[in-house]
Amino acid sequence: PAWLTGLRDNIMFDAPALRFEYESMTTPATVFDYDLTTHERTEVWQDTVLGDFDPSNYEMRQHHVTARDGTRVPVSIVARRDRAPDHKRPLLLYGYGAYGITIDPNFSLTRLSLLDRGFAMAIAHVRGGEYLGREWYEQGRQRNKYNSFNDFIDVATWLRDQQLCAPDALYAMGGSAGGLLMGVVINDAPELFAGVVAKVPFVDVVTTMLDDQLPLTTGEYDEWGDPNNADTYHFLLRYSPYDNIREQRYPNLLITAGLHDSQVQYFEPAKWVARLRERSTGDALLMLKTEMDAGHSGASGRFESLHEIAREYAFLIGLADEAGALPPGMGV
Repeated sequence: PAWLTGLRDNIMFDAPALRFEYESMTTPATVFDYDLTTHERTEVWQDTVLGDFDPSNYEMRQHHVTARDGTRVPVSIVARRDRAPDHKRPLLLYGYGAYGITIDPNFSLTRLSLLDRGFAMAIAHVRGGEYLGREWYEQGRQRNKYNSFNDFIDVATWLRDQQLCAPDALYAMGGSAGGLLMGVVINDAPELFAGVVAKVPFVDVVTTMLDDQLPLTTGEYDEWGDPNNADTYHFLLRYSPYDNIREQRYPNLLITAGLHDSQVQYFEPAKWVARLRERSTGDALLMLKTEMDAGHSGASGRFESLHEIAREYAFLIGLADEAGALPPGMGV
């Protein structure tokens, strides 16, 4: 129901075939040649997946969720067919929603680790990205920014109400501007999620945007607005995660930072965690992991990114296992 396709390079001027690539949440990246004379399509290459991977074991669905303002928000979901039924399995909902960046329903090798343990994985294509074109982006930036947050909350609520996940095993993840999304969501709807992963989250919005000595601040005015304007200042203050932490029960949290991050300075998530620990009620986990050799995109090295993903997955699998939402033998 949803996929990615695009042209591949072809340096031969008189090539007889058009080369293109296709992938989806169940199909690894696959390259085809389309013969322009015979109209035949030939598969020439596909990403290798080690082990006993069989794409027919997985199913993908796409729904359109009606948000509170009547806008229909796409959500893409993938899961294994042979695990627990929808209403008994944990689900991880991912979101970003900024800069016109589209989170595509692509294939992921590392995602298989969650799917094979019984998780479903969903992407909320919220406004602020460009999944449905430029206007979709315009509806989620500057003074329209709350549409991104509301879309994510409304998609999560719909997933739970439609029993597409176990009632106590809905989780969320986002990074950078998606970490901002996570910060707003747990302030506004902390009861929705059993656990949240916020990676290098942009959560001290007002303070950061007022500091024009930071390398990226003035260039970000186009995305978030200039807080030196009084109206913009008060709008940013309305949703800035750090400034809106309340005394309430927050979900289990895993928050990451990079000491050498020039986009989200390490002290943003650090001060956010400190205030959350002051004001959060209940006994939820609240963990901060600062990578001492990493920047905004994580640690360098061939395998370090896999270690980071493994840590995030272990956090989620542990929570789902404790909630009894995983099949026997699939927990930690």
